Amino acid sequence: MKALVVRLDSFGDVLLAGPAVRAVAAHCSHVAMLCGPRGAAAARLLPGVDEVLEWEAPWEGFDPPAVDVADVDRLLVRLRAAAFDTALVLTSFHQSPLPTALLLRLAGVTRIGAESVDHPGRLLDVRHRRREGRHEAEAALDTAAAMGFTPPEGDDGRLRVLPPPDTSGMTGHGPYVVLHPGATAPARAWSAHRCEEAVALLADAGHRVVVTGGPDETALTRRVSGDVAVDLGGRTGPRTLAGVLRMADVVVSANTGPAHLAAAVGTPVVSLFAPVVPADRWAPYGVPTIILGDPSAPCADTRALVCPVPGHPCLDEVTGQDVVRAVHKLMQERHS
Repeated sequence: MKALVVRLDSFGDVLLAGPAVRAVAAHCSHVAMLCGPRGAAAARLLPGVDEVLEWEAPWEGFDPPAVDVADVDRLLVRLRAAAFDTALVLTSFHQSPLPTALLLRLAGVTRIGAESVDHPGRLLDVRHRRREGRHEAEAALDTAAAMGFTPPEGDDGRLRVLPPPDTSGMTGHGPYVVLHPGATAPARAWSAHRCEEAVALLADAGHRVVVTGGPDETALTRRVSGDVAVDLGGRTGPRTLAGVLRMADVVVSANTGPAHLAAAVGTPVVSLFAPVVPADRWAPYGVPTIILGDPSAPCADTRALVCPVPGHPCLDEVTGQDVVRAVHKLMQERHS
């Protein structure tokens, strides 16, 4: 049976779909993932994925493209040619799977399942309703199970990626702490001056610090690293970043893709978590985690991309010393 798993949003969201993908792969001979451009690289890291299809949906992302009939037609041609027997559409709690399900139905997919609060008409064959209190990774796995895709025996349901490369040539030898200062949305990012403070205090406490960031964050990582940290800004692709995070004692990160990648390689996380989305659904999953930030701040549950509160108090009231204490606590727990 050929299966398609759809997750159209960002890198971290696709990583959270990993346990559900493995469940589908346990029952199917071929599993493809349909992802947006921000998530496709994460899909290529997931065990159980045989093929990655990339398409940018006009209902996803911070700046979605215009609806283009020719673009939709090209996608339908690709999906019809692939002849998928079944499709699992994964979405966050605030997203609808129905636009995707309509396209899959038009492409000839005969059995489609998703979590949906809206009446799906004939678009879904399996309509799952989310259980209260479920993390996004658990909710995806629940939806897969509703379609009959139960996890393989011995699968613990945690996040996982394919084995990353040895990155000691980039980080140097010996223990280190990673600080990732960037975030996909400004509302979720810790301020640069707080990141600088944390790097300096971690170094003063005797830690080697490695600072990571994407190609568009090199100015930020250079500033945060100063003259005390290893600056890997712009130097790590997804696989090499996984290697860097895997060998860290602790990763310090906002609620963004690298926090979930750290969880997928089994590294504890100090999560600087802005409450614009709920932590019980989006915190790093399956690893020891300390969440810093004010969960009752006025921005809570707004899904804001830019902080609506002057001074960004939900995160900027967290100090560098708070991070040092959290790192030490996680390291003590890990080594005990």
